[in-house]
Amino acid sequence: MRHPRRLEPLAVTIGFAAREDGRGVAYASYVPRTGSGRHASPVRVGFACRPQPVLRGRDLAYAALTAVAGALLARDIREATLRIDDASLPRDLEERGSLPTALVIPYVALRCKLNAFHDVHVVAAADETTRDLTGRARAEIALQTAA
Repeated sequence: MRHPRRLEPLAVTIGFAAREDGRGVAYASYVPRTGSGRHASPVRVGFACRPQPVLRGRDLAYAALTAVAGALLARDIREATLRIDDASLPRDLEERGSLPTALVIPYVALRCKLNAFHDVHVVAAADETTRDLTGRARAEIALQTAA
């Protein structure tokens, strides 16, 4: 019987952007959770949602994180710290308080993905890596919109 190889827990940094119609792209870069090593080349993950202007991008953060979590699970990664440039999303997950009605379904979809991990943490990050990844995503969206 073959035993699945054990993958080292990862620290995954995520940057994202989306067009007005809700089609977006997230870039995820990772290092071992121990912090040793350089970030790997970013992985591109597409996502889509119905943006609600009243949510000021919170729905996009949910959609991007759900898509990245799905991509990690597809690669058999089950332990990760997900770092995203959005302070409210980690707080929503931690506090489990009331949400705007428009975020209930995205919240449940994200929770389902996160529950498939053995060990996962979602944290806010606003550092050079998140800015770089977000810049890359915004540039791609700008090029798509101009085309």
